[in-house]
Amino acid sequence: MIFRCARGAALAVVLMLGGQAASAWADDPPPLETYSAMPAIEFMELSPEGALMARITVVGEERALVVTRLATGEHLAAAVVGEAKVRDLRWIGQDRVLIVTSQTRAIPILGVPKSELYFGLVMDLRTRKFAQVLSRTDGVLSVLYGPASVRPTDDGQAIFVRGVSVEGNNRVDLYRVDPASGRGRSVTDMDWDVSDYVLDADGQVIATAEYDDRRRRWALKLAVSRNRFSETWTIDAPVDTPALLGMGRTPRTIIVSAHRPELAVDGSGAETGYLLFEVNVDTGEWTRLPFEHHPDSLVHHPRTRLLVGGARNADDGVRYEFLDAPTGARWAAIERAFASKAPQLVSWTDDLKKVVVFTDVGESGLYQIVDFDRGVADILADAYPAIPAAQVGATRSIRYEAADGLEIHGYLTLPPGAEKAAGLPLVVLAHGGPASQDVIGFDWWAQALASRGYAVLQANFRGSTGYGLAFMEAGYGEWGRKMQTDLSDGVRWLAEQGWVDPERVCIVGASYGGYAAMAGPTLDQGVYRCAVSVGGVSDLRRMVSWEASQGARRDSQVVRYWNRFMGAEKLNDRALDALSPARLAQTADGPMLLIHGRDDTVVPIEQSRIMANALRDAGKPVELIELAGEDHWMSRAETRQRMLAEMVRFLETHNPPD
Repeated sequence: MIFRCARGAALAVVLMLGGQAASAWADDPPPLETYSAMPAIEFMELSPEGALMARITVVGEERALVVTRLATGEHLAAAVVGEAKVRDLRWIGQDRVLIVTSQTRAIPILGVPKSELYFGLVMDLRTRKFAQVLSRTDGVLSVLYGPASVRPTDDGQAIFVRGVSVEGNNRVDLYRVDPASGRGRSVTDMDWDVSDYVLDADGQVIATAEYDDRRRRWALKLAVSRNRFSETWTIDAPVDTPALLGMGRTPRTIIVSAHRPELAVDGSGAETGYLLFEVNVDTGEWTRLPFEHHPDSLVHHPRTRLLVGGARNADDGVRYEFLDAPTGARWAAIERAFASKAPQLVSWTDDLKKVVVFTDVGESGLYQIVDFDRGVADILADAYPAIPAAQVGATRSIRYEAADGLEIHGYLTLPPGAEKAAGLPLVVLAHGGPASQDVIGFDWWAQALASRGYAVLQANFRGSTGYGLAFMEAGYGEWGRKMQTDLSDGVRWLAEQGWVDPERVCIVGASYGGYAAMAGPTLDQGVYRCAVSVGGVSDLRRMVSWEASQGARRDSQVVRYWNRFMGAEKLNDRALDALSPARLAQTADGPMLLIHGRDDTVVPIEQSRIMANALRDAGKPVELIELAGEDHWMSRAETRQRMLAEMVRFLETHNPPD
């Protein structure tokens, strides 16, 4: 099928600009606020039958739910969500919409420290009234413990979510919630050891996973009857555990991600470590899924909830592989229509005849709806309407060898309009995680820096995900060591190509990337003129001790995870001091800017305060900026804007682009 656009000329212009670099440097880049602003659209969901569209719009700090009739453009409902951080949006039948938000709060009555807590609100489009999920549920907090699922029942659509008991009975049962009132009733008994579960299409729990932190054992339990389960498989899992990933290709199968190389009879897939298996609930039989490429995420049918395919991050964008032939044929038609744009699946109707796709390769982000019956692709909205495609810097995939010969993959973003790279000033932008990865597509940090004249390197250093188990394991114990030099090896390779000026390089990052930024001038000297850390870890030993103090045991799975990646033998291992920038402040050979949110519940703000004090005591130049009301993820527009403005000011002072 060949799609045409209902606004064909507009689409033609967008696609043309997205695929071609401007012939000259952009004279007037957009203001920095256009990059640091929240995307104009955060979520977009088609109603099950496809007549309506729900979306979360953002203006400044305010979010609103808007529901529109697609055929006429009529707004059926609009409700201000306010400054709440919206985390999810989905339909409950045709007449209600579920919004999941989060707040940074503590629960004193349960002894829970300040955490990111999740809440659910249901809007009834007929009455325009809201109901809070789990409200009016006796003995249960109106806080969502884990994701919410929507399923049809004999009494209509219902929400299924776990709730935290306040009665001191160690219960976090699964509740079936009436979307009209928000009241829930317990349908499956669960305690804190239940780490995950799988619902079938009718809302019945058909499998659970349990993790015993003291014994370090993970167990799979399959349903024998309603609310009764039988343990069918266990494995020792001190750090990495298997995972339940929803229903399989049939109603009585589930998907399990597990390290079981003995079941890969052909020996393939061992490089991924964790393979994907379909497990029969009735027989307990395991079958490896026939994906050609190991997916990073799975795709389930919107109505049946059955597995139909998967998605992976490729060098040129997200790529899909469908196990269901009809669905695969539909997606192939979409990929042909959006050739070279790597379209991403956002939402689709129950009959799969309308699909919302998102593209951000060579552009700042465009939502379109594909209508198979009409053969039309209509433009819906821009993610960053103030950043035209001509102002988006070209991003190219690169590969280079680290000092020990390991191949490192990454991306280089050039200033908008730059036809070639030659002697450019460089910013190394290190990703968080560290078990994460950078992908191609519009990155507001990278594009903001590129718009100011910098080339930007985003390297997927060893320890990153997406390149197989061996590559991630190569990062264990390499904080401040090879994970760090993988970045500076990239700088040297770019300089050898003549693309960047090795005398004009700074390093920037957030979370683990913030650690890498601080480690640049302290552990990998002579490479960077300056460093900017956002929410970074500066004292590794204190960081692990803080994790252990957050309600976890001294030898909990969380502590074991940190120790393995950092290379520690035990809690409070003094060997970590040699890898901690705060303990090496006197060696810093460049100025640092430290930015941290006061509501950060992942990396405590004391990590930046410790670093700032250490640098001051050592007589080294440092600035510390604390962001009131900001979390670990830069979720607020006002603080994002300040963070980006201060970062660019600092970079232009210590590493001017011209």
